[in-house]
Amino acid sequence: MNEPHVMMPDPDNVPVLALQGIVRTFHQGREDLHVLRGVDLEIKAGEVVGLVGPSGAGKSTLLHIAGLLEAADSGETYVCGEASSRMNDNERTAARRNHLGFVYQYHHLLPEFSALENVMIPQIIAGFSRREATDRARQLLTWMGLQPREKHRPARLSGGEQQRVAIARAIATAPKLLIADEPTGNLDPHTADEVFDILLKLARDSNLSALIATHNADLAAKMDRVVRMQDGILVPA
Repeated sequence: MNEPHVMMPDPDNVPVLALQGIVRTFHQGREDLHVLRGVDLEIKAGEVVGLVGPSGAGKSTLLHIAGLLEAADSGETYVCGEASSRMNDNERTAARRNHLGFVYQYHHLLPEFSALENVMIPQIIAGFSRREATDRARQLLTWMGLQPREKHRPARLSGGEQQRVAIARAIATAPKLLIADEPTGNLDPHTADEVFDILLKLARDSNLSALIATHNADLAAKMDRVVRMQDGILVPA
C-alpha cells in the first residue's frame, strides 16, 4: 500500500492547523451517514476562526478530528506541520498536550479541586514544577478576574466563572491552538458575551489560534473569519 502523500510546508509559514480532504462516514445499520465529505481548512498563527452550521452538520466531529481525538476515514490532519497519520498513540497524546487546548460547552472542572488546582493540574501533567504551575495558574486566574475565587471549588462558582476557569485551564500549558465547542452555549447572553470577549482578548494578546464552533451569530461576527458546514464541506459563511 502506498504511504499517504506528505505535505512539505514552508517552515516559515506553517499553519497551526491544516485539514486536507477530511472524510468521515458513520454506519447506522444499512445506512451510511456521510458527515464530512472532503473538508479542507487552514488556520494561521494568531487566527481565530468561527465554525457554524446546524446541529447534526458535523461540527463536533470535525473538532474531534482537528483535536486528534478521532481519526478520519481518509484525508490528513496536520498540527504545527506534523501529519497525524505518521504519529503513534503516544505521539498524538504528546501533540495534544503540547500544542492543543480544549474548551467545551460544559466546563468539566474536577469538582473536588479548587479553581487554582484545576488550572494547575494540566501543567503538572505536562511536566511543570508545582511552583511554576501555581504561579501560572494564579496569573491566569487574576487575568480572568478570578483571583478572589481561586480557592473556591466549582460548586461555589457561577456558570460564567466556571467557564473562565475552564478557559484558563485550556491555555495553561501555552498551546498553539484552542479548540472550543460551543464554549458559551450554557451561559445567558450577557455572561456569554463577557466570557467570549475574555477568550478573544486572550487570543489576540498571546497570538493564540482558535477554532470555535458556535450557534451565536453575534459571537461569530467578532472572529477573524467564519466557515460554515454545508453538505459535508466547509464554505465561507
